[in-house]
Amino acid sequence: MTNTSAPRSPSAIDDVATKYFQKLLELSPEFATSLGLPGSEAGYSDYSPSGTAAQTLAARAALESLESLEPRDAIDETTLDAMRERLGLEIEIAETRRTELNNIASPAQDIRSIFDLMPQESAQDYGFIADRLHNVPAAIDGYIASLKDSAARGLVSAARQVTIVVSQAREYAKDGGFFDALATAGSAIDPQLTERLRADASLANASYSKLADVLEKEILPRAPKKDAVGRELYSLMSRRFLGAAVDLEETYAWGVAELAAIISEQERVAEQISAGASIAEAKKVLNADPSRQLNGTEALRTWMQGKSDEAITALAGTHFEIPAPMDKIQCMIAPTQEGGIYYTGPSEDFSRPGRMWWSVPEGEDQFTTWAELTTVYHEGVPGHHLQIATAVMARDTLNDWRRHACWVSGHGEGWALYAERLMHDLGYLSDPGDYMGMLDAQRMRAARVVFDIGVHLELKVPEAWGDGTWDAAKGFDFLEKNLDISAGQLEFEFTRYLGWPGQAPAYKVGQRLWEQIRDARSASEGANFDLKAFHSQALAVGSVGLDTLRRTLVG
Repeated sequence: MTNTSAPRSPSAIDDVATKYFQKLLELSPEFATSLGLPGSEAGYSDYSPSGTAAQTLAARAALESLESLEPRDAIDETTLDAMRERLGLEIEIAETRRTELNNIASPAQDIRSIFDLMPQESAQDYGFIADRLHNVPAAIDGYIASLKDSAARGLVSAARQVTIVVSQAREYAKDGGFFDALATAGSAIDPQLTERLRADASLANASYSKLADVLEKEILPRAPKKDAVGRELYSLMSRRFLGAAVDLEETYAWGVAELAAIISEQERVAEQISAGASIAEAKKVLNADPSRQLNGTEALRTWMQGKSDEAITALAGTHFEIPAPMDKIQCMIAPTQEGGIYYTGPSEDFSRPGRMWWSVPEGEDQFTTWAELTTVYHEGVPGHHLQIATAVMARDTLNDWRRHACWVSGHGEGWALYAERLMHDLGYLSDPGDYMGMLDAQRMRAARVVFDIGVHLELKVPEAWGDGTWDAAKGFDFLEKNLDISAGQLEFEFTRYLGWPGQAPAYKVGQRLWEQIRDARSASEGANFDLKAFHSQALAVGSVGLDTLRRTLVG
C-alpha cells in the first residue's frame, strides 16, 4: 500500500523518472504548454518518423536505466511498475509504425488545439501565439511525412476517418476560420501585432489546406473502406487505454448484460417520473419542464460553473480532501464546434485553473439540465478535476512523471464514471430526472463497450439488438437507440469510436475495475474500511494503469 502522508526525498528511481519527464518536455513543447511551464511557447514536437524514433529511444533509455535499480519504498514499487508497463507499451505501439489519424485525438487536432491552452490576454501572449503559428507548417509537414511512411507500409486509417479529418482541416483553414479568428483577437489586444499575426495565421491556414489536400489525394485512395481494425490492433489499443489486459469476449458479454440492467433501471425510474411512462415518454416530460431547460451557450456555461462550485463546496472536507488552490475550476465553451466535452488540467502553479470545456455543435443552443448534471460531476468534482489536480499537488510524494506524464484512460475515465455513480450514492442525483440523466450516461458507456468491441472484432450481434455480425451500419443503428444525444453529437461519437479503437470502452471497463479494487479493499478491511480514506489514498497514487493500481492498493 502506498503511504503518501509525509514528504520524501527523491530516490534513484525518481531520478530516472524525472529525467525521462524532462526529456519528454524537450521532445514535446506542446506538453510543456499544457502544463503551463514557460520556455516552450513557440515550439512543436517533431511529428515525422524521426520524432517518433526519438520518443522511442528516450523510452528505451529510461527502461534500461531502471534495470539495475531496486525500489526504496512502496512509492518506488509503483513507479517502477507503472514505467515498465507504460513505456514498454509505448515502444510496442511505436514498432507497429502506424500513424494516428482520427476525428478527435491525432496530430491533426492536437497541432491546432494547443492554442486553446495558451494565455490570450496580453501582447506578449499573442507574440508567443504568432511564434507558434509560424511553426505550424513544420509540424504539419512532419505529420504528413509520418502519414506517408505508414501508408507505404499499408497502414492507413479507415476512409471514414480520413474524410472527416479532411473536413476538419479545411474548416480550420478557411477564411475567417480558427487561425484567422486568433489573429483578429490578438490584433485587438495589440494593433502592432496585426501584420505579423495575419501573416503567421496565413501560414497555418496554408499548412492545414496542404494537409487536407494530401489526405484527400494521396491517403484517401489507399484507405480501407472497412472500419473494423481487427483483434491484433484492438488488443494492443485496449491495453493502451486500460493499463490492463482483459478478456475481450468476457468483457463484451459483461457489457451486453450491463446495458440490459441499466435499461431495466431506467424503466423503473421512468415510472417515478410519470406513471405508466416509457423511458422515451419520461424524457419528454423532463424536456418539457421549463425549470430543466437552458437557452444558449452562455446559460450553459453559467449553469456548469454554478454546479461545479456547489459540488466543491459540498464535498470538500466531508467526502474528499479539496484544499486550495485545487478548489477552483473554470467552465468554458470551446472555440470549436466538434461536439466533445472534455477537461484540461491546471498548470503546475495553478495560475491556469483546471477547465471543463464544451464543444457545442453548430446550431445547437438548447440544453437540458437533467441530462447534463452528471457530466459536470464527471468532468469536474469529484471526477477529472479532483483526480488530476490531486496528482498535480502531490509534489512531496510523486515525481514529475507520475504527476504529469502518466495518464491512462481506463484509470482517468474509469474514475470519472465511478464518480458519477458515487454522486448518486451520496444523494446528489436523488432527483428522478437527474438520476435518469446519470443512468443515460452509464447506458451510453455500456453501449460503447458492446459497440466498440463488437464492431472492431466483428462479433455476433446480441439477439436483443439484431442478428448477424457487427458492422458500422448496424453499430450506428444500435448507438442511435442507446445514446440520447443530438444528431451532431451522435455523428461525432460514432466516428470517434470507429477511429479510436479501445478508448471508448475504457470508461465503463475502467469503472468496473475501480469498483473491483474498492470492493477488494473493503472485503479485506471489513469494518475498518473507510471510503473517504480509500479515495484519498487511491487518488494520491496518480494516474497509472489499472493493473498497477490494483497491485498498489490491493496487492
